[in-house]
Amino acid sequence: MKTADDKKKPARCIAVFGTGSDVGKSVVTTGLCRHFAEQGLKVAPYKAQNMSNNSGVTPEGLEMGRAQIIQAEAAGVVPSVLMNPVLLKPTGETGSQVVVMGKVEGDESAADYHKKKERYFNIAADALDRLREENDLVIMEGAGSCAEVNLMAGDIVNFRMADYADADVILVADIHRGGVFGQVVGTMACLPDHYADRVKGVVINRFRGDISLFKDGCEWIEAKSGKPVLGVLPWYRDFYIGSEDSVVIEQPKGKSSLTGTKPAGAVIRLPFISNFTDFEPLMQREEIELCYLDRPCDLSEFAFVIIPGSKNTRKDLVWLKETGWDRQIKAFSEAGGHVTGICGGYQILGEKIEDPQGVEGVAGTEEGLGLLPVTTVMKAPKTTTLSRFTYEGIEGTGYEIHMGTTSRHGGEPLVSVLERNSQPAGDTDGCKAPSGKVMGTYMHGIFDSPAIVDSWFKNLGMEVLASKTTGGLDARMEAYGRLAEHTRTHLAMEKINAMAKDEA
Repeated sequence: MKTADDKKKPARCIAVFGTGSDVGKSVVTTGLCRHFAEQGLKVAPYKAQNMSNNSGVTPEGLEMGRAQIIQAEAAGVVPSVLMNPVLLKPTGETGSQVVVMGKVEGDESAADYHKKKERYFNIAADALDRLREENDLVIMEGAGSCAEVNLMAGDIVNFRMADYADADVILVADIHRGGVFGQVVGTMACLPDHYADRVKGVVINRFRGDISLFKDGCEWIEAKSGKPVLGVLPWYRDFYIGSEDSVVIEQPKGKSSLTGTKPAGAVIRLPFISNFTDFEPLMQREEIELCYLDRPCDLSEFAFVIIPGSKNTRKDLVWLKETGWDRQIKAFSEAGGHVTGICGGYQILGEKIEDPQGVEGVAGTEEGLGLLPVTTVMKAPKTTTLSRFTYEGIEGTGYEIHMGTTSRHGGEPLVSVLERNSQPAGDTDGCKAPSGKVMGTYMHGIFDSPAIVDSWFKNLGMEVLASKTTGGLDARMEAYGRLAEHTRTHLAMEKINAMAKDEA
């Protein structure tokens, strides 16, 4: 019989915090998840609160941040909402849809959310406790800068959670954006002593050039911060890891970034763009160029235009009209251009979007672009499914996250849905216009399959060779392995391994 002394100790926690947003916390966390999984440990990622419109679906049909799904894949474990118990999906400048343990609780202003921080902290702490019971190690990711002094008292994702977990902290700084010395020393100066003591070392991320030339820089950081530099991670281009937030597309390069030597596609950078990770497989294709556009322009030089998902579809539709994008997209379509909409973009391409209950704000109806014979009615509950489907007879896997239903009254379905959340479906999704040049679907991840992309390109009239690369999970797993090797090569892994064993 087991006694109290035989009870498994809670898993150790290592926290990866940043000097700011988009410094590489998610990628470092992913690399560590993969590394420790390869060492034979059962590893789980964790982020108490994530603010992102890039989300995904668990096998149970629950919603969570896409970054933690990526990290779970890298760790070789099934994604669980315990890994991201609180998800905020911005719907405006000061408000977000709040998703708790995978289910929508409603929209809240920033002020209202902060009034409930204790409740959310307790939910997040309980989720972490459960992860620590089920795993050997938890790699915690922080949010934004871990040293926002005005927010520290109400923090539920950075040092307060590290304190709760008794976690060692690795601080990540981004040398590519400049000011790395100020990033590190300034962050440490803002931390109270009991938080600063948790920081066991610094990782310098996104270095370009000869790392040996930064030796003096590392020594200066160590002398001024009192913390060891655990390594310098070089910029990598030989593999790809998915992005977490739209920070990476906040300054679209637009048409000026195109070389003009290949067919080009455009993604309209909506103000409330969501799940832009849908298009990362297209960005990896060597035979085309892809750019994000935020300012209306003539689209005639593009082979295709994509309207992406949106966290506030009606607001983004109004923005398209106010800016004149609607006229440019319609003109492109009328001239024979190919237009594709994903999720919110699919709804926008239809004839109208009705919101009788005010799901996205004020109740009302907005006329769509009228390029697809479909009508959307916004209503709860939110659809969240992992789905298996076929496009042009080619099987793929994806996920659906949307409010409302869309009715087709013309054209033809775009995909046949075989399965949703492991249950047989046997229905269809999406719409292809009679011309065959405008199409839309709710299916996120439709471009993850290289064979589907090949077929889609052919439908656009583009002559391409069949892709010889892997796609989907196989491609991602290969990239995670290369990221782990990249991590081991450039970081002081003996010190990080010691953190996992509580020997740091």
